[in-house]
Amino acid sequence: MTALFFYIIIFVASYLSGLLGALTGLGGGGILVPLLVLFFHVNIYYAMGASLISAMAMSTVTSATYLRQGYTNIRIGMFLEIGAVIGALAGAVIVAFLSISAISFIFGIMLFISAYLSLRRREDEEQSTSSHSWAIKLRLASAYPVYGEHKVYTVQHPPLALLVMGISGALSGLLGIGGGIMKVLAMDHVMRLPYKVSTTTSNFMIGITAAVSAGIYLSRGYINPSVTVPVMLGIIAGSFHGTRLLSRVHQRILRMVFSAVVCVLGAQMIYKALISI
Repeated sequence: MTALFFYIIIFVASYLSGLLGALTGLGGGGILVPLLVLFFHVNIYYAMGASLISAMAMSTVTSATYLRQGYTNIRIGMFLEIGAVIGALAGAVIVAFLSISAISFIFGIMLFISAYLSLRRREDEEQSTSSHSWAIKLRLASAYPVYGEHKVYTVQHPPLALLVMGISGALSGLLGIGGGIMKVLAMDHVMRLPYKVSTTTSNFMIGITAAVSAGIYLSRGYINPSVTVPVMLGIIAGSFHGTRLLSRVHQRILRMVFSAVVCVLGAQMIYKALISI
């Protein structure tokens, strides 16, 4: 395989990852990193470093567009990041005392259940209720565009969502997974936000989390330009087109895509757990 062909294939794979990441709020790293390691035999640290840099780029592209379109809820994003940061610190402390294989297996099963719950939700049929007292005090409720109009939505259970984000941060540190999965699930299942608000706000949050980790990878020499540049260009192109598609794709289709990706990641986690026993 020539160097040019190698870069083209990586660009195409990164483009698809960026497209999926922009539509689902998962960031694309959960698909891209295994792809680089297993199929292109890229060092896992270089793959993770490229994924983190690309996540920052993707978050910048998508956040600017989604914020202008009226989807992203910055207040909710910053509120939930508090739990994610605390969880990440806790995960770094307790990593030496836990069985990673057992956690991976349990988390994989949870992802399959979450995919089912995501498909089962019918937000169009839900009756709008008043927001939680925390959401009212923090002014978390907002509106998002639907068929040319702005539809007001409420926010439920912020304390529970904050706890879920703490678990998300800990799992990210323990298992090396992208926090986008739990971010979307916390906003969709717990806070009962519209799906497009959940995915776009998750993309905004991913950039903040990735920026912290990317600095560590850069200081350790894990940012390889020959891998990072084609990955980043592909991610940016894919996420740019993803932002154009989101407003035109029905939320039911987005839920199906999200559930399919989550099932793939869940299978990966279970497989890792079984081979490490």
